[in-house]
Amino acid sequence: MEKRSKNLKHPDLKSSVIPILLILPTFLIVLLFTAWPTLLSIYQSFFRIKLNIAKFRIPTFIGFGNYVSLFKSPTFHQVLLNTLIYVGGVVPISIILAFLFALLVNRAMKGIGFVRLGFFYPTIIPMVSAATIWMFFFTPDYGLFNEFLKFFGYHGPQNWTGNPHLALLAVMIVAIWKSAGYFMLFYLAGLQNLPIDVFEAADIDGASYFQKLKHITFPLLRRTTLFVSTIAFIDGFQIIDHIFVLTQGGPSDASNVFLYYLWEMRFNYQDVGKSAAMTVILVIIILFFTIGNFALSERKEDRRVS
Repeated sequence: MEKRSKNLKHPDLKSSVIPILLILPTFLIVLLFTAWPTLLSIYQSFFRIKLNIAKFRIPTFIGFGNYVSLFKSPTFHQVLLNTLIYVGGVVPISIILAFLFALLVNRAMKGIGFVRLGFFYPTIIPMVSAATIWMFFFTPDYGLFNEFLKFFGYHGPQNWTGNPHLALLAVMIVAIWKSAGYFMLFYLAGLQNLPIDVFEAADIDGASYFQKLKHITFPLLRRTTLFVSTIAFIDGFQIIDHIFVLTQGGPSDASNVFLYYLWEMRFNYQDVGKSAAMTVILVIIILFFTIGNFALSERKEDRRVS
């Protein structure tokens, strides 16, 4: 009886230790590379630290001075506006295109694998390489975009990345082209896991394709849309790679977005305090949207259930 009781205790101990050991690496990574940098940024945001000025290299406590200075800056206002325009344009268009692409390739036909690869291929290319490729489209003299405009009778060469009215649009076009295929994979996986019997019942009832799309496909893919929209929003605020290649935030900050301006503040201006404050603002914005998105989705689900 004693041996049997010892054997019973041993599996219990083992089963309680193994889950801890499994999550320990992830916990340490999150702690070191997410929690600690965030806490450090919060702390540094209350200090004036400018590494390029000798007398300001020593941290000086200024409270919310960095935040006040940022929100009084016209450049920061422009950057926030550019970022909102960028996110407001790229995120919904990318999601809509991703869903349409998924509907298009979610069928059994010869060569469909190559079609899926064609839509997904931009995702494989590094963003810097993708931006370099698109530079040929945006070139004023012989770029494909200007050649396309000539087809409609417009003969003046347009400098897409050098025009303040077009630079941000050029950056958005590249981002949409790059991300739509990536989000398509999630919708494609969602479509392929939908219950077939529901659609068969709808066919028996005489439902049209668009009726099934509106009343069955959309509601069943709500969780997928929640996940994709959250990822797309976070990616929208983290864009920086192709800004370096295409515009460097110019001209006159017309295409300068949040993360690129944060990089400039930290490494060009070497203002540690303001860059830390911008990091905190970025974390708050992303947390606010993510929590709000999940809360709104759950509230809609509760209304449907009730």
